Amino acid sequence: MLALAALWLQDVIVPYSMPFWGLFDNQLDLDVYRAGAQTVLDGKKLYDVKLLGQMDYTYAPISIPFFIPFALMSFDEARIVWSVGILVALYLVIMLSFRSLGRPPSWRLRTIAVSLVAIVMLLEPVRTTIWYGQINVFLMLLILVDLTRDDDSRLRGVGTGLAAGIKMTPLIFGLYLVIVGRWRAVAGLAAGFVGSIVLGFVIMPKAALKFWTARIFDSNRVGSPQSVGNQSLRGWLANITDTDTPSTTIWLVLVLAASGIGMYAAYLAHHRGNELLALTMVGMTGCAVSPMSWGHHWVWFVPLTVIGVDLLLRADTSTRRRLLVAAGLVAMLLAAFSWRPHYDHAIWFVLRSVPDGYMIGLFFKTGIGWLQWFTIFPYGPIFAVSAVATIIVYRPVRVGPDTPERSGVGGRR
Repeated sequence: MLALAALWLQDVIVPYSMPFWGLFDNQLDLDVYRAGAQTVLDGKKLYDVKLLGQMDYTYAPISIPFFIPFALMSFDEARIVWSVGILVALYLVIMLSFRSLGRPPSWRLRTIAVSLVAIVMLLEPVRTTIWYGQINVFLMLLILVDLTRDDDSRLRGVGTGLAAGIKMTPLIFGLYLVIVGRWRAVAGLAAGFVGSIVLGFVIMPKAALKFWTARIFDSNRVGSPQSVGNQSLRGWLANITDTDTPSTTIWLVLVLAASGIGMYAAYLAHHRGNELLALTMVGMTGCAVSPMSWGHHWVWFVPLTVIGVDLLLRADTSTRRRLLVAAGLVAMLLAAFSWRPHYDHAIWFVLRSVPDGYMIGLFFKTGIGWLQWFTIFPYGPIFAVSAVATIIVYRPVRVGPDTPERSGVGGRR
């Protein structure tokens, strides 16, 4: 019933049949991926041309082979395959998350997972991932498959290194692996990352040289810091101070603070047996400290949702904790919900003029001036509260002769 209600509510937010603004009627970023692949197939310079008239290609050359099959399809065929792929990836992320929390697969669990796919689609990061045709869900799945495997796996870390070779932000998981002392996985990540760079030079030497020596340092190619929807600390600072050049010193202080709290929470969760929570905290930390994080980068809310649902389903969860978890899930849903401001006049949106606008995300609701510190960056408080809650729950407890050591909560059983 909840899944059907979520699908109905999705249609209320923006009707599925709405031209351009409907959930499956845009996929602009997928079209950019296809255009980048087609540029390479045509023998042109990938990082010198404007794709679709004004878009830059921002991923490393190793990503191109993954997009070539979609360039060979028609756009309509490509976006159907890509959208179905996102939904399947969401289901796999949810099932993998439950498995990491110690729940064996069952038909009941699969039914819950399908329902959760429909529910998390109401979150702005997931909805815009589908609507733009973004890649982040696939990268998250690759990282979770890689880093939730057994510690003695020789390939642990390689998949995350490949993800970092495509899009740099997963490199933060290397810092996490160093902190928790998973040296074999650190070596695997380094091998996967370096291997992806080498392979990029093999298949596209000139483009690889340009990307790794010049383009990689130009964060403004992704967007200006003050862009509405830049859900990073730098974006918050730029928007709150109304400048496209926020103070680097203040930003770095915020980055250090966020990195410290996020990594400490991940460290505690890891040592208390909840690897999924640890990885989720690292993923959210990466989004917070990155110079540019669009809303759809925060797909780490999906495993965070699973962690909350798992606690609600557990028989050993106390009533007090169940109420706190339920309140936290509701608060996260409200902060990350696909809130819809509607502009009933013509607007220019990326590449075209449209007769009206259906913008998605709480950060577009700027009517309450005194609350803008929150509404322009609602994902920051979600990250901060999650990190603090993790630290409180998993904080070290001195074990005396009459005090049993506290077991992990929601970890692998």
